[in-house]
Amino acid sequence: MQAIIALLASGLAAGLVAGTVSCTAVQGGLLAGVDGKVGWFLAGRLCSYTLAGALLGWLGSVVRLPPAVRAVFLVVAGIVVIAFAVRLIRRDHVDCPAPTRPGVPVLVGAATILVPCGVTVGMEIVAVSSGSPVGGAAVMAGFVLGSAPAFALLGFLLRRVSRTRLARVAGVVALLAGVWTIGSGLSLGGWLPGPAAPAAATAAGSSATIWATRVGYRPGFVTLRAGVPVTLDFRLVDRGCTGTVTLDGHDYALPSIVRLPPQRPGTLRYVCSMGMYAGFIRFAQ
Repeated sequence: MQAIIALLASGLAAGLVAGTVSCTAVQGGLLAGVDGKVGWFLAGRLCSYTLAGALLGWLGSVVRLPPAVRAVFLVVAGIVVIAFAVRLIRRDHVDCPAPTRPGVPVLVGAATILVPCGVTVGMEIVAVSSGSPVGGAAVMAGFVLGSAPAFALLGFLLRRVSRTRLARVAGVVALLAGVWTIGSGLSLGGWLPGPAAPAAATAAGSSATIWATRVGYRPGFVTLRAGVPVTLDFRLVDRGCTGTVTLDGHDYALPSIVRLPPQRPGTLRYVCSMGMYAGFIRFAQ
């Protein structure tokens, strides 16, 4: 029982501290389509996250979505947010908006599990490591409850704004959020060209220490020796998107030591689980 309470508390703390900013940035645009029914939205979100946590604790990584699939869902979510934004911008009457049935906000809230922020992925890894359906459900439910006040406040603000002439301004903001979400998905999937790694005259050793901060990875470019096993020591400075790194098709919750087999000469790209920040490892002879 104490372990379950500890997992619930850890999820709650993560939701309050890190999920508040991270998840509202990624998923907050979906609130534009629920016409103020934030309670139903949060209920759907709580149900889907709790169920996902139970499945993760029971089956482990078998049910976790690979980065490429999450990238597709991010792109789809961005398109949905843009559709909501266009509806806000083109709305002619702001005093009597059409009512939305409760089922729609519940489904939209439940669908947020398919559009995880970086902290969500970290909580999913904790749920997997719990080895228990109850423990996995506890940590994910706690995470949703911790981030619920931020979603409630954002939903309240969107509802007030949508009843005024500022609805079009909110629509423009949601439109930008949708474009940003699509860009994050493309980055996570590796479908956007990144900056070229600077050339180096000589290769460094076979290990490197990389620090994860709120604004990216430091150093962003690392040169290592090709043809030998590699050790990457990812250290966490600040909690946020960079707290989970996606490298070579796998997710790692930081801090973590990642060991790679010998690599061919070339450049390996890694990215935070939201696709916002990337880093590059250049392998040279």
